[in-house]
Amino acid sequence: MRLQDKVIVITGASSGIGKLTAQMLSKRGAIPILLARSESKLKETAAGIPGVFGLYTCDVTNEAEVERTFAEILAVYGRIDVLLNNAGYGKFAAFTEMEPREFDDMMDVNYMGIVRCTKIVVPHMLERGSGQIVNVASIAGKIGTARSVAYTATKHAVLGFTNALRQELRKSGIIVSAVNPGPIATEFFQTADPSGSYEKSVARIMMTPEHVSMKIVKLIEKGKEEIDLPGFAAVGMRFYGLFPRLADRITYNMLNRK
Repeated sequence: MRLQDKVIVITGASSGIGKLTAQMLSKRGAIPILLARSESKLKETAAGIPGVFGLYTCDVTNEAEVERTFAEILAVYGRIDVLLNNAGYGKFAAFTEMEPREFDDMMDVNYMGIVRCTKIVVPHMLERGSGQIVNVASIAGKIGTARSVAYTATKHAVLGFTNALRQELRKSGIIVSAVNPGPIATEFFQTADPSGSYEKSVARIMMTPEHVSMKIVKLIEKGKEEIDLPGFAAVGMRFYGLFPRLADRITYNMLNRK
């Protein structure tokens, strides 16, 4: 896909990889449409965008707000070429330490937020016979680790949704893609790991947000259906798929550092 003048809606665009990806897409000629709950943070993102952009405050857990926001975007720009579902958060804690409400809240943002946005966009893409849905999942969606039960469940849901929707839309002209990153040095850990202990333990394999954002841009340009990050994770996921119980035992000490 040539990105020039493509209308690309990005949820969770106020920080981290959402913010950087929006800025990178703009430098390639795309028109990023920034969505997040914080208007002030969205304006900080917009300050680094050299070209045309849109900016809308939107809470992906509020169905009416999502419907209103996307209606405004379609009215102004006439189409959405790419939807980048990036909004999400995590909390690392033992299963026994978390309340059921926290599971609900995380699923509402990480999974149902994607469902709400995608549900509105897909009919318009079907009408045009083209488009791309990019869902930011996680390596956690493929392999579970201790103290991330709630977060892992949301990302498994995202990947299940993505894989099934891809098959449903395969002959429609719409590409459905998953991005599965490992640890990224972003604000994510301020909520997920306030102590900083997990962040320190994975410092050797921590990716920069710039690296991940560039990979997302390339995925959109090439129309790829999935990427696992970092690169060696793709090999690890194949091994896990073939020998899940063996992989659990081998990787226990390496992965369970939260």
